[in-house]
Amino acid sequence: MSKPVLDNTLDDNVDDQIYQCFNPANPKSFFLFAGAGSGKTRSIVNVLSKFKNEFGNSYKLYNQKIAIITYTNAAANEIKHRLEFDSIFYVSTIHSFAWELIKSLTTDIKKWLELDLNKSIAELEEAQSKSRDLKNKTSIDRARKIESKQKRLTSLNQITKFVYNPNGDNISKDSLNHTEVISITAYFIQTKTLMQNVIVSKFPIILVDESQDTKKELVDALFTLQQNKKDSFSLGLFGDTMQRIYSDGKEDLGNNLPLDWLRPAKQMNHRSNKRIIKLINEIRKDVDGQEQIHRTEKTEGFVRLFIVDRTSNKTKVEETVAEKMLVLTKDSKWGSKSEEVMTLILEHHMAARRMNFFELFEPLYKVEKFKTSILDGSLSFLTVFTKIVLPLVEAHKKNDKFSVARIVKQHSMLLDKKILEKEKNQLDNIKLANESINKLLALWEDNKDPKLIEILEVIKDNSLFPLHNLLNIITSRTKEEKENFKLQVNDDEEDEESDDSIEALDIVLQTTFSQIENYSIYLSEKSAFATHQGVKGLEYPRVMVIIDDVEARGFMFSYDKLFGSKELTADDKKKVEEGKETGIDRTKRLFYVACSRAKESLAIVAYTDNPVLVKENVKHYDWFHESEIEIL
Repeated sequence: MSKPVLDNTLDDNVDDQIYQCFNPANPKSFFLFAGAGSGKTRSIVNVLSKFKNEFGNSYKLYNQKIAIITYTNAAANEIKHRLEFDSIFYVSTIHSFAWELIKSLTTDIKKWLELDLNKSIAELEEAQSKSRDLKNKTSIDRARKIESKQKRLTSLNQITKFVYNPNGDNISKDSLNHTEVISITAYFIQTKTLMQNVIVSKFPIILVDESQDTKKELVDALFTLQQNKKDSFSLGLFGDTMQRIYSDGKEDLGNNLPLDWLRPAKQMNHRSNKRIIKLINEIRKDVDGQEQIHRTEKTEGFVRLFIVDRTSNKTKVEETVAEKMLVLTKDSKWGSKSEEVMTLILEHHMAARRMNFFELFEPLYKVEKFKTSILDGSLSFLTVFTKIVLPLVEAHKKNDKFSVARIVKQHSMLLDKKILEKEKNQLDNIKLANESINKLLALWEDNKDPKLIEILEVIKDNSLFPLHNLLNIITSRTKEEKENFKLQVNDDEEDEESDDSIEALDIVLQTTFSQIENYSIYLSEKSAFATHQGVKGLEYPRVMVIIDDVEARGFMFSYDKLFGSKELTADDKKKVEEGKETGIDRTKRLFYVACSRAKESLAIVAYTDNPVLVKENVKHYDWFHESEIEIL
């Protein structure tokens, strides 16, 4: 059983330790270990509220703020609300914070972009020089990419101020994209003493929530800042390395910290019942030995592992599991018809299959640089569909002409203020915009489901909405080029290094618009499913965790290997010998995150090709009692 505790205030001293770090006369930096359900947000709010009472007036006098960097907009809004929107707190996501630091540094940004663009152009030109056929698809697309980057390079002199929207697609000539904002900020912090001075004078304290998943390059830059300014600056990292999900986070965060850093740890789990805490303690036991303690009033709770042959009817299986949990827990909110159970699936692939946006999702997820963005909905070239076309079509179907007009006015290049000011007869542009919108919306007549490429072609031909550079490259192909591409044999390009971004988009644009609709529903969290990754930080009374490597089709995680029903590859064994991270390590962290969402009861459904072997292997882990394991 979990360790008994007589007092739920066990971790109150941690808040005191953190508060001491904020002393302006003697600032300290810290890494707070905060496991699942440890009340991390409550600690942040408690400490900052106390700080406001003691030092708030002096901060306002000198126009200083405490920066609190969160992982999501939802988390930022929650903390803002609980801090009563006080002006001494700057609460934002990492992208918003980075932009806040660099947005006025136009000249320096230009210099960085000039170097970056020249480097990129040189690499593309080198690849082009090695091409055997400049008329093949890869070479033609690469040529347009070079042309696009050269145009951007030339236009830098005309830019008086850069723009950026952390939640937008950022495709105008004077905008920066998400990756650039992070890279520029990290570089400036690392290399510019003036930037370091400005940050510390404005933000003497910076707190980073979910620091294990914050972009590695920015975390490294903040470490540099802290080392250089430790006498006047406090850096606080809140996190749990066991909950590191994304590959662009800092792998060894929390280890090898400077000797003068504090390392407080919260021991109590305020979220879950006793049995669930015992399970997650066991899962991480051989990783770092961190062990959590339950609150005094918590009941035992329920955990069950159902092992199922992969060929079974999954819908029926999951209904059966829900009914079994209803009987076991005597909780009427379980059951096959209940909407009170949160179903966690391993990968977005599984949601994509179940919700019919798989053909849209899979090609993009295969591209490494798109992975995080397709998961959180920030993939910039899709926003023309998700944030402009989708609302437009929905308004049209409701015959909401006012909303259609508002969307067109807000987004159409034909009605852009700068363009209208140059036009002698503005009514012509308005008429043209109306005609263009009618052409676009005609694609959905008679309940048709147009392909994405058909939608793009109407937008491009009528200059209706601005398009991302990659979409411009694809829609700029001539009819002759398209015909040649069809005739080309794949062997012609086997020596070419194709652009995986464009290759993926070519496939995706042949899918239908309904896949965009389904993808958007999934992102809006209105569906019955969430992923093991996507629920980090959230909690639910009843959780069903679905495990199925084959349906997930992922390669980052493997429950089959974790549960021993699939052999380790030679590469896996080599990584183990070298002490490097393996897919099993990632999968164990993911399993921890998924199981630790449950407050009262937890059902795990594991699909496998060998149920008997999985049961025997799981028993050796001592994660579950034999009575808690059932083969269906």
